[in-house]
Amino acid sequence: METQLLEGKKLAEKMQSEMKVRVNSLLEKGKIPGLTVLLVGEDKASQVYVRNKERQATKVGIKSEIIRLPETISEAALIEQVEQLNEDASVHGILVQLPLPKHINEQEVLRKIDYSKDVDGFHPMNMGNFLLGNASALPCTPYGIMELLKAYDISLEGKNALVIGRSNIVGKPMALMLMEKNATITIAHSKTKNLKELAQQADVLVAAIGRGHMITGEFIKPGAVVIDVGMNRDEAGKLIGDVDTASVMGIASYVTPVPGGVGPMTITMLLDQTIKKVEAE
Repeated sequence: METQLLEGKKLAEKMQSEMKVRVNSLLEKGKIPGLTVLLVGEDKASQVYVRNKERQATKVGIKSEIIRLPETISEAALIEQVEQLNEDASVHGILVQLPLPKHINEQEVLRKIDYSKDVDGFHPMNMGNFLLGNASALPCTPYGIMELLKAYDISLEGKNALVIGRSNIVGKPMALMLMEKNATITIAHSKTKNLKELAQQADVLVAAIGRGHMITGEFIKPGAVVIDVGMNRDEAGKLIGDVDTASVMGIASYVTPVPGGVGPMTITMLLDQTIKKVEAE
């Protein structure tokens, strides 16, 4: 079987060129979409990710600002920054880059974002609305994966889908989105005992466990669609996914590459949701 790559990078480029047109029509009405990212500390992965967000946002015409804050900032001072942005009418999207330093309660900070400016979809109000089917902002990584599956005409109805990972950012919302498209869902995690057997029954497998090359070809049902959310570094510092892509080639029908698969879609959906906030005004 020939395995086709789900090229998120190509789809992201296509969607972003369409976004440019949307932003231009907003600019003609005197509206400039504004996205502000709060980056606390010196986490290298976060810095790279935030730089990419800024570059892509600027490319489509969004006014992008990064507020860099010291690792030692207090929770109260960070919340004060968030509340200032809530009051700023030129800011349509606020994003607090996770993870935050250990002395700061992430949930407490996320709750302080005005939920109408939450473009990451993590505010409890947006999470609750999503659960009830009234979504106004969705978690960007699973949202991007759904757009990727749609672009490749991959039907989910009646399929067995296995999501490996149960985080609030990917695993849980991913399972809900797949269920909304009439897939039958199993969620696995670090305590799951029969992971390989479950994986071998999955028509769609989403790996979001954060362990490099954990999923090999022997986990994969012939013809399965494999989505790799992993962003890990091997011993040489090379970026690798949770899936050993080389070993699933020829077994899976589709697989997302790392890099160039899920990552570009995550940023694209963030930009899309920022623009939608302004379009809805």
